[in-house]
Amino acid sequence: MRVNKKYSCLPAEEKGIHIINIRAIEDIGYDQHESTLLNSLSKNPDADCKYGLYFRDGKRKVDYILVYHYKKSSGGKALSRRSQQNDASMRGSRHEQPLPGKGVQLEMGDSEPHLDYHEDDKRFRREEYEGNLVEAGLELERDEDTKIHGIGFVKIHAPWNVLCREAEFLKLKMPTKKMYQINQTHGLLKKINSVIQKITEPIQPKVAEHKPQTVKRLSYPFSREKQHLFDLSDKDSFFDSKTRSTIVYEILKRTTCTKAKYSMGITSLLANGVYSAAYPLHDGDYEGENVEPNDRKLLCEEWASYGVFYKYQPIDLVRKYFGEKIGLYFAWLGVYTQMLIPASIVGIIVFLYGCATVDENIPSMEMCDQRNNITMCPLCDKTCSYWKMSSACATARASHLFDNPATVFFSVFMALWAATFMEHWKRKQMRLNYRWDLTGFEEEEDHPRAEYEAKVLEKSLRKEHKHKETDKEKLTWKDRFPAYLTNFVGIIFMVGLTFAIVFGVIIYRISTAAALAISSTPSGRSSVRVTVTATAVIINLVVIIILDEVYGCIARWLTQIEVPKTDKNFEERLIFKAFLLKFVNAYTPIFYVAFFKGRFVGRPGDYVYIFHSFRMEECAPGGCLMELCIQLSIIMLGKQLIQNNLFEIGIPKMKKFIRYLKLKRRRSLDHEEHMKKKQRYEVDYNLEPFAGLTPEYMEMIIQFGFVTLFVASFPLAPLFALLNNIIEIRLDAKKFVTELRRPVAVRAKDIGIWYNILRGIGKLAVIINAFVISFTSDFIPRLVYLYMYSENGTMHGFVNHTLSSFNVSDFQAGTAPNDPLDLGYEVQICRYKDYREPPWSENKYDISKDFWAVLAARLAFVIVFQNLVMFMSEFVDWIIPDIPKDISQQIHKEKVLMVEVFMREEQGKLQMLETWKDKDKKGENCNNHSPRLPRSRSGSLSSCHSYPLDV
Repeated sequence: MRVNKKYSCLPAEEKGIHIINIRAIEDIGYDQHESTLLNSLSKNPDADCKYGLYFRDGKRKVDYILVYHYKKSSGGKALSRRSQQNDASMRGSRHEQPLPGKGVQLEMGDSEPHLDYHEDDKRFRREEYEGNLVEAGLELERDEDTKIHGIGFVKIHAPWNVLCREAEFLKLKMPTKKMYQINQTHGLLKKINSVIQKITEPIQPKVAEHKPQTVKRLSYPFSREKQHLFDLSDKDSFFDSKTRSTIVYEILKRTTCTKAKYSMGITSLLANGVYSAAYPLHDGDYEGENVEPNDRKLLCEEWASYGVFYKYQPIDLVRKYFGEKIGLYFAWLGVYTQMLIPASIVGIIVFLYGCATVDENIPSMEMCDQRNNITMCPLCDKTCSYWKMSSACATARASHLFDNPATVFFSVFMALWAATFMEHWKRKQMRLNYRWDLTGFEEEEDHPRAEYEAKVLEKSLRKEHKHKETDKEKLTWKDRFPAYLTNFVGIIFMVGLTFAIVFGVIIYRISTAAALAISSTPSGRSSVRVTVTATAVIINLVVIIILDEVYGCIARWLTQIEVPKTDKNFEERLIFKAFLLKFVNAYTPIFYVAFFKGRFVGRPGDYVYIFHSFRMEECAPGGCLMELCIQLSIIMLGKQLIQNNLFEIGIPKMKKFIRYLKLKRRRSLDHEEHMKKKQRYEVDYNLEPFAGLTPEYMEMIIQFGFVTLFVASFPLAPLFALLNNIIEIRLDAKKFVTELRRPVAVRAKDIGIWYNILRGIGKLAVIINAFVISFTSDFIPRLVYLYMYSENGTMHGFVNHTLSSFNVSDFQAGTAPNDPLDLGYEVQICRYKDYREPPWSENKYDISKDFWAVLAARLAFVIVFQNLVMFMSEFVDWIIPDIPKDISQQIHKEKVLMVEVFMREEQGKLQMLETWKDKDKKGENCNNHSPRLPRSRSGSLSSCHSYPLDV
């Protein structure tokens, strides 16, 4: 018979109760009514510990929670299993008084039914691991008497000495006693800043951390030898909850467990199912009548509410609660959203300019003029007949809204906007690094991942008979070659699948257009192009949303089989693969419409066919830009509304509801258990685990691509992105505060690989917009006609110039229209959009000189536009310094002040040394004239350093 002394409530000599007697009481049953009456008369112990925020003694704060599953015995009603580990059991001292608890946890090796081998193995691992945590200085308390049956919780508290030790190891910068004045602006700038502050006061959050500060504490990496430098007047609040949980998590990661199959750390134990979850606690409830004020409640009121959408974010409070990495994400999202405001305004102006000048656009007026009587060639073989160009009047007028000279200016503006945004973010990032004491911070190499260590162990075991020393074993490229090959083949296959789906949609468009053209009703024939475009775009949207989720899972699986060494390597490789696949998935249909549709059609009498039956698609007489605008707007808006917002709201709610149903089934019907208020760690366990920031960044990066890459075709893209982001910020904030477990705070000084991706998209946007303006729109053909072919210097005759003639007698056999008299007269010459020789020319239907002139102008425009905009972007990058001048001065000032502090400390030590020397000399002189007294300590140099110095 064995008693688990490690988690027992009382010291062994004070228990005085035999295990058999306790077991007998359990077997015969205990009168619960009397116990309930006594408990109701006594003070509620849950209130003393603030319902799980503190240990049972109500003094030690819970810094971290470990969760595990256990199986209860099938016999009789179990005793209350809440137990805790007092200071005596944690530190091995037995002279302290035990803490009050609800019961004693006993492990009945002989009397309880034997659990299966896996459960025993997990229990032994937990015992060893928790024992190692206690040896590392942490204090633990176990709780199995919860409303969630079959779930046990281990509460972890880090005492002061452990916090100091780990803060020194992690080189955490902490505020010192020294305070200094922050440089303030003077003169005109000071007046301007004060006016701006008064104007923006209504949109500032009511948070203390957000108020402008005039003084700042000097920060220095924590050191136990220099504790006198720091303000330790309130040790309980010196390390905030974010810092305490970070310190505990570092200990959990490096603490070894030899009974674990693979190696060390909480990550291995979580991967093997020894523990089911590990997380820090939220500060408290965020809603209710009698809720004590806490940072979580303040964030919910001033940040995670749709009613404060017009206010700035309390970024400093977000960083204080969630850590620097999450704080930087929301700061970046806020800067991006602010920068969208001027882009949206300019986009609206460009769109309104198109609306105002649509009636003055000569090419669209010529297309709508029925007096021109331009007869166009059929859009398909046999079933399609000739048609009037004036029937495409609405499309031509709508195209002018987005295809006008202002769009060229807007493309240049957005390229410079992207460069300015990147520079503005770098400056904002440096300000945050200064405010958050991250200057000089360098990320250290993280602990190896559990999967990596498992692979290394397998490799070591395979080579054990050859090499005795396997400590320095690591995975090489040869070990990873099968994974690399799988990654390459998998990515190529996924990209090919995306192209195949786009090709399938093209076949759908062609076949549907031919089928609708057979319709006998004139209205049906006139709406063929709109119907086909709208339905095809909706199909593309559904496919993109489905493949996005599939590609996300595939990218994670491909990264897992590579077995990256650290979490940072894993995250970077996952981001690269996921971005590549999702980028191709989102933009392939748009690239097709922008650069390929209508380019390989052929001409009447010699069309290009797919599968010998389907003709390639043609652009509308007004060009493909209008269709590109429709494609871009529907995909962008649909993706944001359905995937980014509905999925983010619906999926977490659904998962939470499923967990609630599962817990409801497992919940006991006991009335006392049902009426008991849940502990904080029980409530947090029911929340969704934090899955990282990759999905949040990814959706914003894809949106950034929609805003910049094809902005020449859709000037309203920044406006829709702005409206989405206003909701997105509050939606993400609400999710982090109310729907997710509190993530472990991670220090970071930048947004990592995402910055490089943003820069790459900005460079690519310049090239793509140059090609969109040059090849997709009619901007260049209009310029060429205006300056080379126009007789009177106007755009009159431009439409006729862009159309070629075809003799209907040259149709291939079986391709002529079945009803050639559909228009009421016999057609001999029809027109089509191309630059080709007329049928009466010697080289009929050959490409004309006008085509080469327009092509040369297009290529020249691409080169000039790209180099000019790139130069202007680099100039903006060069002229705006990365570090604001005032921040660089403050950083320099901090260094000077820190040197002064240490110089004063050294001077104090020297003065102390001189004082002791003088005392020694006086003592020697006195001893020469009097009997020598025995001294326990001498005023030697070595003794000087043993006295603390208060500087």
